[in-house]
Amino acid sequence: MCGLFTGCAVTTPKVSKQDIMSRIALDQAAMYKDQELVDAPITLEEAMARAIKYNLEHRIKIMEDALALRQTSLITYDMLPRLVANAGYNNRDNVNASSSTNVATGEQSLAPSTSQDQERRNADLSLSWNILDFGVSYFQAKQQADRAHIMQERRRKVVHIIIQQTRQAYWLALGAQQLEGRFEPLLQNVEKALADIDRIEQENLRPPLATLNYRKTLLEVIKQLEGFRDQLAQAKPRLATLMNLPPGQPYVIAEPPSMIIPEVNLSLDAMEIRALVMRPELIEADYNERISINETRKALARMLPGIEFTVGGHYDSNSFLVNSSWVEGGLRMTWNLMNLLSGPARHSISKSQTEIAKYQRLVLSAAIMTQVHVSHRDFVSRKRQYQLSDQLQSIDAKIYEHIKNQAESGSQNHLSEIKSASSSLMATYQKFQNYAALQNAYGQIRATLGYDPLPETLPSHDIKTLSESIGSRLYSPLDSEPLAFKE
Repeated sequence: MCGLFTGCAVTTPKVSKQDIMSRIALDQAAMYKDQELVDAPITLEEAMARAIKYNLEHRIKIMEDALALRQTSLITYDMLPRLVANAGYNNRDNVNASSSTNVATGEQSLAPSTSQDQERRNADLSLSWNILDFGVSYFQAKQQADRAHIMQERRRKVVHIIIQQTRQAYWLALGAQQLEGRFEPLLQNVEKALADIDRIEQENLRPPLATLNYRKTLLEVIKQLEGFRDQLAQAKPRLATLMNLPPGQPYVIAEPPSMIIPEVNLSLDAMEIRALVMRPELIEADYNERISINETRKALARMLPGIEFTVGGHYDSNSFLVNSSWVEGGLRMTWNLMNLLSGPARHSISKSQTEIAKYQRLVLSAAIMTQVHVSHRDFVSRKRQYQLSDQLQSIDAKIYEHIKNQAESGSQNHLSEIKSASSSLMATYQKFQNYAALQNAYGQIRATLGYDPLPETLPSHDIKTLSESIGSRLYSPLDSEPLAFKE
């Protein structure tokens, strides 16, 4: 017996390294397949368009959305009648004969006889329709249609997140691009100063404590500069990842003519209403409530008797039959009485799920209204921080010019020039950081209110069309778009 089971065991070979390398090559080719080439500086609108079109996470949501729609179409077939075709062939090695016995006397009353050929063929085509199954399938189809709507709302949410991430990454990457080449000369200048202090220390030209403080200050400047330089080096790769560009591919970011300070022209009350109407999470909650209601109706429908209509054509080649083909119809009622016992419990559970869905929507609504107030306050704060950093950057730049001129004339020491240059560079970097935070706060407000970066329909889905559509909505006033009630 053990040998029998051992013989039935199924094994598969391990995945070879060659298979893994082949899979890696195919995956790498699929990651960047059919993408439009980057042949010009990338604007903010184009970066968002590429992130929406080529981002792998967004592609997954699109495929899930398409799958949900196909499942909806598939479930509608369950509401149709069942059409079953059968065909068969029968053959036996002897005659299918029988005799009869007198019940009263127990004696055989008829000689053995047959009414069936040893070889015969049969076929039938029957149509049946159960009203109960139709009702249950109808509610299931409505539930699946609502799930398809949910997938669309989740896709909207993914687009909001991608746009939000791209907006902030773009401005950080632009700041990194504008500061490229400014760190290395300053670091070389500091390294030169360190070499000078080594010579001064060896020749005892200054007191030891003054030399150590001087060296400490220079090392702190190097640490700070290298830290900011490393942060800047990560900005463009992060934006490239969002746009699904191959790692290491060089690209240039288009510099906008000015750094626009966005405005919020809606009152908090109006923002609350728009968020409650437009947020995909709340619309998803509405669909979930409808799914729960239809689940309650399914529970009630299963408690009812099922009425089944059948009609079909039949054929049998048996030569003893007077009619070898015939049409037969029928009506049958079935009732699973056990459903009467479990039905009330199922109905109660379904009603509880509906109530939970309602309370979940209430909790979500309260959280979204809180998000509106928090995002608005954050925007006001970020705007003020950027305005202050802009003023500080301007002042640091002027201070550096004065100290640089004084150092060249010999009235100011080299350390003061280095510290001022470092402070000016850091102020410029912090200005871009604060502007990126301001743009992120503004994008958070638009996402909180449920504003879509693209219209529902587009004439084309190429990068140029997507960029133009995004650009027309990027800084559009918040009250310029009417409330779009999703149906």
